[in-house]
Amino acid sequence: MLTSSQSRSASPAGPWREVPVPSLHALPWPVMARSQQLAAGERFPPHAHDWNQVVFATEGVLQVTARNARHVITPQQALWVPTRMVHHTGALSAAAFRNLYVADDPALGMPDRCAVLDVSPLLRELIVELGQVRPEDDTAYYAHLCALVMVQLRRQRQHVRHLPWPQDARLQRWCQALYDQPADGRGVDEWARVLGASPRTLARHFERETGMSLRTWRTRLRLLRAIEWLAQGRSPTVIAHELGYASASAFNYMFRIEMGMSPLQWRRLRTP
Repeated sequence: MLTSSQSRSASPAGPWREVPVPSLHALPWPVMARSQQLAAGERFPPHAHDWNQVVFATEGVLQVTARNARHVITPQQALWVPTRMVHHTGALSAAAFRNLYVADDPALGMPDRCAVLDVSPLLRELIVELGQVRPEDDTAYYAHLCALVMVQLRRQRQHVRHLPWPQDARLQRWCQALYDQPADGRGVDEWARVLGASPRTLARHFERETGMSLRTWRTRLRLLRAIEWLAQGRSPTVIAHELGYASASAFNYMFRIEMGMSPLQWRRLRTP
């Protein structure tokens, strides 16, 4: 599902450094929490679980690649990854990784696709508490926490905000170049010459594989990179320049249209 060319994206600290996926062969409880500190640029290699996963960090910014899409996750958000979906998670900045493994349950009511979840203050504290409690020390309390987490998961607002990633090697090269340099303003005609295809063929293949026009995809790319960089503390003016906007006001307008608030308002709401 995930190709090697998809796995070579750069992190803020340079090339990704892979860390081992913890070994777990069965879930002894309906919900299990696992905590780990990840340095910027560290990630787990592509893998899948026989249970659902909630990818969450109380601090830092995560990037998750799953089913040919990239998701940027900041605190106050999490990513629901359904059972047996191949994915890999990396830290774009130093992260306090707080992960949930959730057993399949028909009553859970969660989607069979990846979904970005808002994380309410209550769910956040439940995740932290679950990771601090030893189930053998208080079985009844731990079981109660599991039940509360499962109820809270389906109460969180869900988003489908991701960046589709193509399978075609030439399109992957194109998308990776734009991901690394989102200010690159070259259009389809110029990229067609670089990639050795006609503009019409390139545009048609791009839309078929991503489900988006190049213009829409670029807007989504710039939004996700903006979210990533805002969470790292960069100023909107610097971000506007890095994304290729002619002015900070043009960037602010895009962000407000997509997110319903200004970049600074978004960051203030997500600062603990």
